[in-house]
Amino acid sequence: MNDQVHSSQSNAESLIFELKSLVERFDFRSWFPKDQPVEVELGSGDSGFIVERARLNPDRNFVGVERLLGRLRKLDRKGRRLGLTNLRGVRIEAAYCLEYLLPLGKVECLHVYFPDPWPKRRHRHRRLVNERFPSLARRVLVPGGRVYLRTDDTDYLEQMRSVFATNAEFRECETPDDLANMTTEFEREFLAAGKHVWRLAYQCISNVNHGTVPPISVNTATVSSAPLPNDPAMGPSGEKIYPN
Repeated sequence: MNDQVHSSQSNAESLIFELKSLVERFDFRSWFPKDQPVEVELGSGDSGFIVERARLNPDRNFVGVERLLGRLRKLDRKGRRLGLTNLRGVRIEAAYCLEYLLPLGKVECLHVYFPDPWPKRRHRHRRLVNERFPSLARRVLVPGGRVYLRTDDTDYLEQMRSVFATNAEFRECETPDDLANMTTEFEREFLAAGKHVWRLAYQCISNVNHGTVPPISVNTATVSSAPLPNDPAMGPSGEKIYPN
Protein backbone atom coordinates (compact mmCIF):
# COMPACT_ATOMS: atom_id res chain seq x y z
CA MET A 1 0.00 0.00 0.00
CA ASN A 2 1.15 3.51 -0.74
CA ASP A 3 2.85 4.91 2.38
CA GLN A 4 0.96 8.18 2.20
CA VAL A 5 -2.44 6.48 1.88
CA HIS A 6 -1.57 4.22 4.80
CA SER A 7 -0.34 7.06 7.02
CA SER A 8 -3.42 9.12 6.25
CA GLN A 9 -5.72 6.27 7.18
CA SER A 10 -3.83 5.16 10.28
CA ASN A 11 -3.84 8.68 11.68
CA ALA A 12 -7.46 9.43 10.75
CA GLU A 13 -8.39 11.12 14.05
CA SER A 14 -5.69 13.75 13.65
CA LEU A 15 -5.69 16.52 11.06
CA ILE A 16 -1.89 16.33 10.93
CA PHE A 17 -0.63 14.31 8.00
CA GLU A 18 2.04 11.88 9.14
CA LEU A 19 4.94 12.52 6.79
CA LYS A 20 6.93 9.35 6.16
CA SER A 21 8.59 10.10 2.83
CA LEU A 22 10.67 13.06 1.68
CA VAL A 23 10.83 11.88 -1.93
CA GLU A 24 7.19 11.22 -2.86
CA ARG A 25 4.82 14.00 -3.82
CA PHE A 26 1.59 14.31 -1.86
CA ASP A 27 -1.58 12.68 -3.11
CA PHE A 28 -4.30 14.96 -1.77
CA ARG A 29 -7.02 12.53 -2.88
CA SER A 30 -5.97 10.26 -0.02
CA TRP A 31 -5.95 13.10 2.51
CA PHE A 32 -9.56 14.25 2.28
CA PRO A 33 -12.97 12.58 2.11
CA LYS A 34 -13.90 14.73 -0.92
CA ASP A 35 -11.84 15.48 -4.03
CA GLN A 36 -12.10 19.30 -4.15
CA PRO A 37 -9.92 22.25 -5.20
CA VAL A 38 -6.96 22.60 -2.82
CA GLU A 39 -5.50 25.75 -1.30
CA VAL A 40 -2.13 25.63 0.50
CA GLU A 41 -0.74 28.04 3.08
CA LEU A 42 3.07 27.96 3.21
CA GLY A 43 3.89 28.82 6.81
CA SER A 44 0.52 28.59 8.53
CA GLY A 45 1.73 30.06 11.83
CA ASP A 46 -0.91 29.90 14.55
CA SER A 47 -3.30 28.50 11.89
CA GLY A 48 -6.01 31.06 12.55
CA PHE A 49 -6.24 32.09 8.91
CA ILE A 50 -6.38 28.67 7.29
CA VAL A 51 -8.78 27.25 9.88
CA GLU A 52 -11.20 30.11 9.28
CA ARG A 53 -10.73 29.84 5.52
CA ALA A 54 -11.59 26.14 5.68
CA ARG A 55 -14.64 26.80 7.84
CA LEU A 56 -15.99 29.38 5.40
CA ASN A 57 -15.29 27.30 2.29
CA PRO A 58 -16.49 23.71 2.79
CA ASP A 59 -16.36 23.16 -0.99
CA ARG A 60 -12.55 23.42 -0.95
CA ASN A 61 -9.75 21.55 0.80
CA PHE A 62 -6.98 23.31 2.71
CA VAL A 63 -3.43 22.36 3.71
CA GLY A 64 -1.34 24.23 6.26
CA VAL A 65 2.43 23.75 5.89
CA GLU A 66 4.30 24.57 9.07
CA ARG A 67 7.73 23.71 10.48
CA LEU A 68 6.96 24.21 14.17
CA LEU A 69 5.14 21.38 15.91
CA GLY A 70 3.42 23.54 18.52
CA ARG A 71 1.80 25.67 15.84
CA LEU A 72 0.72 22.62 13.89
CA ARG A 73 -0.96 21.20 16.97
CA LYS A 74 -3.02 24.40 17.16
CA LEU A 75 -4.31 23.71 13.66
CA ASP A 76 -5.21 20.19 14.73
CA ARG A 77 -7.05 21.31 17.88
CA LYS A 78 -8.91 24.18 16.22
CA GLY A 79 -9.90 22.16 13.17
CA ARG A 80 -11.15 19.17 15.12
CA ARG A 81 -13.06 21.42 17.52
CA LEU A 82 -14.93 22.81 14.52
CA GLY A 83 -15.39 19.38 12.97
CA LEU A 84 -13.55 20.34 9.78
CA THR A 85 -12.96 17.49 7.34
CA ASN A 86 -11.49 19.75 4.63
CA LEU A 87 -8.39 20.76 6.59
CA ARG A 88 -5.00 19.09 7.05
CA GLY A 89 -1.59 20.17 8.34
CA VAL A 90 1.88 18.87 7.55
CA ARG A 91 5.16 19.50 9.34
CA ILE A 92 7.89 20.39 6.88
CA GLU A 93 9.87 23.41 5.74
CA ALA A 94 7.81 25.47 3.29
CA ALA A 95 10.58 25.82 0.70
CA TYR A 96 11.21 22.08 0.55
CA CYS A 97 7.51 21.32 0.44
CA LEU A 98 6.97 23.69 -2.47
CA GLU A 99 9.83 22.32 -4.55
CA TYR A 100 9.61 18.61 -3.86
CA LEU A 101 6.37 17.53 -2.18
CA LEU A 102 3.37 19.51 -3.42
CA PRO A 103 1.72 17.68 -6.33
CA LEU A 104 2.31 19.12 -9.78
CA GLY A 105 -0.59 21.06 -11.27
CA LYS A 106 -2.99 20.35 -8.40
CA VAL A 107 -2.99 23.47 -6.19
CA GLU A 108 -5.62 26.15 -6.74
CA CYS A 109 -4.00 28.84 -4.57
CA LEU A 110 -0.81 29.39 -2.60
CA HIS A 111 -1.04 31.67 0.43
CA VAL A 112 2.21 33.14 1.81
CA TYR A 113 1.56 35.60 4.59
CA PHE A 114 4.28 37.43 6.48
CA PRO A 115 7.14 35.04 5.78
CA ASP A 116 10.36 35.71 7.69
CA PRO A 117 11.97 38.76 5.98
CA TRP A 118 15.50 37.80 7.01
CA PRO A 119 16.47 41.50 7.16
CA LYS A 120 20.24 41.04 7.32
CA ARG A 121 21.75 41.10 3.84
CA ARG A 122 23.81 37.96 4.43
CA HIS A 123 20.63 36.05 5.30
CA ARG A 124 18.42 37.14 2.40
CA HIS A 125 19.13 34.00 0.41
CA ARG A 126 16.96 32.23 2.98
CA ARG A 127 13.83 34.12 1.99
CA LEU A 128 11.00 31.92 0.79
CA VAL A 129 9.87 34.27 -1.99
CA ASN A 130 13.08 34.48 -3.99
CA GLU A 131 14.05 34.36 -7.67
CA ARG A 132 13.07 30.69 -7.98
CA PHE A 133 9.75 30.98 -6.20
CA PRO A 134 7.51 31.96 -9.17
CA SER A 135 8.69 29.07 -11.33
CA LEU A 136 8.32 26.59 -8.48
CA ALA A 137 4.87 27.94 -7.70
CA ARG A 138 3.85 27.67 -11.34
CA ARG A 139 4.67 23.96 -11.39
CA VAL A 140 2.24 23.11 -8.59
CA LEU A 141 -0.59 25.47 -9.54
CA VAL A 142 -3.53 24.53 -11.72
CA PRO A 143 -3.95 26.59 -14.93
CA GLY A 144 -5.07 30.03 -13.80
CA GLY A 145 -3.99 29.32 -10.21
CA ARG A 146 -3.03 32.18 -7.94
CA VAL A 147 -0.38 33.20 -5.43
CA TYR A 148 -1.39 35.53 -2.59
CA LEU A 149 1.33 37.34 -0.64
CA ARG A 150 1.38 39.68 2.35
CA THR A 151 4.23 41.42 4.15
CA ASP A 152 4.96 44.38 6.40
CA ASP A 153 8.60 44.58 5.29
CA THR A 154 9.26 47.13 2.52
CA ASP A 155 12.47 45.50 1.31
CA TYR A 156 10.81 42.09 1.07
CA LEU A 157 7.85 43.74 -0.68
CA GLU A 158 10.15 45.05 -3.41
CA GLN A 159 11.77 41.64 -3.79
CA MET A 160 8.35 39.98 -4.12
CA ARG A 161 7.34 42.47 -6.78
CA SER A 162 10.64 42.12 -8.61
CA VAL A 163 10.70 38.32 -8.88
CA PHE A 164 7.15 38.20 -10.23
CA ALA A 165 7.63 41.18 -12.56
CA THR A 166 10.47 39.38 -14.32
CA ASN A 167 8.52 36.13 -14.70
CA ALA A 168 6.33 36.03 -17.81
CA GLU A 169 4.28 33.12 -16.45
CA PHE A 170 2.37 35.38 -14.06
CA ARG A 171 0.35 38.57 -14.20
CA GLU A 172 -0.57 40.77 -11.26
CA CYS A 173 -4.22 40.58 -10.20
CA GLU A 174 -6.54 41.71 -7.43
CA THR A 175 -7.05 40.00 -4.10
CA PRO A 176 -10.76 39.10 -3.82
CA ASP A 177 -12.65 41.09 -1.20
CA ASP A 178 -13.59 38.04 0.86
CA LEU A 179 -9.93 37.07 1.09
CA ALA A 180 -8.66 40.61 1.68
CA ASN A 181 -11.05 40.94 4.62
CA MET A 182 -9.53 37.90 6.33
CA THR A 183 -6.56 38.78 8.52
CA THR A 184 -3.89 36.70 10.21
CA GLU A 185 -2.80 37.09 13.82
CA PHE A 186 0.43 38.77 12.70
CA GLU A 187 -1.53 41.14 10.50
CA ARG A 188 -3.84 42.21 13.32
CA GLU A 189 -0.83 42.86 15.54
CA PHE A 190 0.90 44.92 12.84
CA LEU A 191 -2.19 46.97 12.11
CA ALA A 192 -2.82 47.59 15.80
CA ALA A 193 0.75 48.88 16.08
CA GLY A 194 0.17 51.28 13.19
CA LYS A 195 2.29 49.37 10.69
CA HIS A 196 1.43 49.23 7.02
CA VAL A 197 0.63 45.87 5.44
CA TRP A 198 0.99 45.19 1.72
CA ARG A 199 -1.01 42.59 -0.20
CA LEU A 200 0.04 41.21 -3.57
CA ALA A 201 -1.67 38.71 -5.86
CA TYR A 202 -0.49 36.98 -9.03
CA GLN A 203 -2.25 34.65 -11.46
CA CYS A 204 -0.40 32.15 -13.63
CA ILE A 205 -1.07 32.55 -17.32
CA SER A 206 0.98 29.74 -18.86
CA ASN A 207 0.84 25.97 -18.96
CA VAL A 208 3.57 23.64 -17.70
CA ASN A 209 4.61 20.32 -19.17
CA HIS A 210 4.85 18.38 -15.92
CA GLY A 211 6.49 15.49 -17.72
CA THR A 212 9.68 17.55 -17.85
CA VAL A 213 9.87 17.88 -14.05
CA PRO A 214 12.33 15.23 -12.79
CA PRO A 215 11.30 13.12 -9.80
CA ILE A 216 13.10 13.76 -6.54
CA SER A 217 15.69 11.19 -5.50
CA VAL A 218 16.88 10.21 -2.05
CA ASN A 219 20.19 11.93 -2.82
CA THR A 220 18.39 15.15 -3.73
CA ALA A 221 16.53 15.11 -0.42
CA THR A 222 19.77 14.48 1.45
CA VAL A 223 21.77 17.31 -0.11
CA SER A 224 18.94 19.81 -0.56
CA SER A 225 19.78 23.31 0.65
CA ALA A 226 16.24 23.71 1.97
CA PRO A 227 16.31 23.28 5.77
CA LEU A 228 14.34 20.32 7.07
CA PRO A 229 13.22 19.14 10.51
CA ASN A 230 15.80 16.93 12.23
CA ASP A 231 13.58 13.97 11.41
CA PRO A 232 10.17 14.16 9.75
CA ALA A 233 8.72 11.87 12.39
CA MET A 234 10.57 13.14 15.46
CA GLY A 235 10.86 16.46 17.24
CA PRO A 236 14.16 18.13 18.22
CA SER A 237 14.21 16.44 21.60
CA GLY A 238 13.27 13.04 20.22
CA GLU A 239 9.57 13.14 21.07
CA LYS A 240 7.18 11.56 18.60
CA ILE A 241 5.48 14.28 16.60
CA TYR A 242 2.36 12.35 15.75
CA PRO A 243 1.02 10.28 18.67
CA ASN A 244 -0.59 6.98 17.76
